[in-house]
Amino acid sequence: MRFFRRLGLDGIAWSLRRLHCPVAPEALVLEVGSGENPYARANVLLDAYEVTRQRHWVPLKADRPTVLGFVERLPFKDKAFDFIIASHVLEHSSDPARFLSELQRVGRGGYIEVPDAFMERIIPYRDHRLEITERNGALVIRKKRADVIDQDLAELYGHRVSGLIGGQLIPKRPFQFHVRFYWKDRINFTVLNPDVDASWAAAGSESTYEAAGRRSGIPLIKERLLDGFRLVVSQQARNRALPLLDLLHCPTCASGSLQSGDGSVFCRACGMSYPVRNGIPVMYPRETTP
Repeated sequence: MRFFRRLGLDGIAWSLRRLHCPVAPEALVLEVGSGENPYARANVLLDAYEVTRQRHWVPLKADRPTVLGFVERLPFKDKAFDFIIASHVLEHSSDPARFLSELQRVGRGGYIEVPDAFMERIIPYRDHRLEITERNGALVIRKKRADVIDQDLAELYGHRVSGLIGGQLIPKRPFQFHVRFYWKDRINFTVLNPDVDASWAAAGSESTYEAAGRRSGIPLIKERLLDGFRLVVSQQARNRALPLLDLLHCPTCASGSLQSGDGSVFCRACGMSYPVRNGIPVMYPRETTP
């Protein structure tokens, strides 16, 4: 990746960044918000939904141990993982302090990637609730009061320079428009406006009609190539043998006293039962179960 950056080929280097995971072969890696294109090195995946508008209706890729749950209430035991990948998911959270606290509770280190705050301001996404940048080795986070913070700036961008910046400059210089943040033991961050409520409803809806009528994302040929690549470089044999239940805890009461059976995961401490759909435990805490 560095070789291509020195040549000024940032677009190629950006594509190769997903191959870089600075951990030993024996390290256990979790990816949160894994979506339809998980990192090959991740051993366990977590996402909030199987299908969602935020992922353009592309189904979740579950080619290794996978759990449905929320990062703000991770259904895993303390320090269960050596490394956690959180790529393009933090900006979707309305509670960044809790999100980052959970990463630190469950992992010993990790990698966070998000659009930089400047990019978010000029190209606001309707499901992004945070503007995030990095200063002096710390994440600086501003909670958004709505999807578009500066209507005039967004309109001017769309009217005059969207093709130049979004179509040409960002693809050629993606590192300048994104934050890539590695952490170990502790995540240094500041939320500039913690009292702002960022849990507003995003524009549009996630109706069954929309979900049935739309599917975009990775083209089919590219998807098949990625599947083959992951099969070759992933720790497939190890992943299949992972005792997933031993890593889980109850997101409702935080007990690790779980048992599986009859298509569910049952918490012996609080009595909460979590369904298993298509082999995927659905670990939503009680008060947020859809």
